[in-house]
Amino acid sequence: MGTVERREAPSDGAATATAERIPEARDRDIPATDRETTDERDAQPYYRPLWVEEPAQRRRLPDPVRTAAVRAVLVIAVTLIQAMVAFLCTLAGSWLAFPMVLSSVASTVVATWAALDVWVTRQVWNQRHGVVSTPSSTARALRRERRRARRQERATERAEKRIRNRGGTGQLSHS
Repeated sequence: MGTVERREAPSDGAATATAERIPEARDRDIPATDRETTDERDAQPYYRPLWVEEPAQRRRLPDPVRTAAVRAVLVIAVTLIQAMVAFLCTLAGSWLAFPMVLSSVASTVVATWAALDVWVTRQVWNQRHGVVSTPSSTARALRRERRRARRQERATERAEKRIRNRGGTGQLSHS
C-alpha cells in the first residue's frame, strides 16, 4: 500500500484528515501515467536520472590557462572585498580607512596584472600548441609535415641499421 500522510488540525476537536498516496504516482505533484500502472512497473522499478549528460558546447581550457583564470578570479574577488571594506571604513570615519584605501589601490594593480596574465597565458599556449584543428588550419598541416618527416627519418635510420648489421659477418661466401 502507498505511504499514508496524516495532517492533524489544531487540538480544538476538529477531525483528522488522512490522505493516502496513490501507489502508481512517483511523486505528489507528478500524476501516474497509463504506462506506469502496468504490472511491469512492479517487477522492475523505473529510475529517473537526476540529470541528463549533454555534450559540452565549448572545449575545456588548457590547464595553465585555467590555473591563471582561477588565480585572477580569486585576486579580483579579494580586491572587491577590500574596496568595499575601505569604502565602509571611510563612511564610518575609522582609522583603518586610509590603510585600506592604499591596499585597495595596490590590489587593483595586482588584479589588473592577474587579468592580463590570463590573456597572455592563453596567447602563449595557443602559439606553442597551435590553433584548434579545423580543416583549414595551418597548424594541422605543419604537424602533418613534421610527422611525415619524422617517419621518413626513422625509416632511413632503420634501413641503415639493417645494412650495418648485415655487414658481411657470419656469411660463408661473398657473391
